[in-house]
Amino acid sequence: MTRALPWLILLLGILQPLSGALAPVFGIGTPIGDASANTQAPEQPLPAFFSIWGLIFLAYAGFGLTGILRPADWFPKVGWPMFAAGLGNIVWMVSAQLIVSQPLDFLLLAPIFGGAWIASARVQALRACDNGLTLKAADAACGLLAGWISVATAISIPLTIRTFTGLAPTDFPWPMFWTTFATACLASWLFSTQISRSLWFFAALGWGLLGIVLNNWLRTEMHLLAGMAALGTATILLLRVTRPPKRFKSPP
Repeated sequence: MTRALPWLILLLGILQPLSGALAPVFGIGTPIGDASANTQAPEQPLPAFFSIWGLIFLAYAGFGLTGILRPADWFPKVGWPMFAAGLGNIVWMVSAQLIVSQPLDFLLLAPIFGGAWIASARVQALRACDNGLTLKAADAACGLLAGWISVATAISIPLTIRTFTGLAPTDFPWPMFWTTFATACLASWLFSTQISRSLWFFAALGWGLLGIVLNNWLRTEMHLLAGMAALGTATILLLRVTRPPKRFKSPP
């Protein structure tokens, strides 16, 4: 299984977009995102910003391909949590289209989140002894996924709250926004201090938060909220760039 792992990662890079295409392409189930499409929810990014999944899938496939072409002894340490995250993502996408249960979808984010963060920590620990193409591909794949899934988790909290309370997307916009933004800030702090200094994580996180900024500026027209989101996003990214590198303990 260990020798087949790079092939499995490459396969997941192909199967994940196909799984997400069940409804829009094959007409099976409900398209992902329909529940939040065309709403005025302040914590949602513009729909165009979800296109980052294409880059994540490409990075996934690239990680598998480099593992095939340039094998590394450490590959299973990063590959297995990424395999778990990719498999979890397929389950999440199938559930989101066929079952359409927001509380279930929220719970199914956990293995994706955990796998991506564990893989990121292991990549960080390997930087001192390897800086080859395979590790760079691993860094891009797990960093992008970890950053975006942190945004996805943050924006899913208000969606789940509304499921249990019956609140409309425009009810209590500021508390819902701050719930999302505070979660994203906490994730960025934990990741940068305990997990990794990967720029890919902050690129994906910043992309998602920029989508929230533009959603509120262009769609909801909550310009004050958009300004606060922009200021907070700039602060997070500035702290990442200006803080000195941190030594991390080797993960198990």
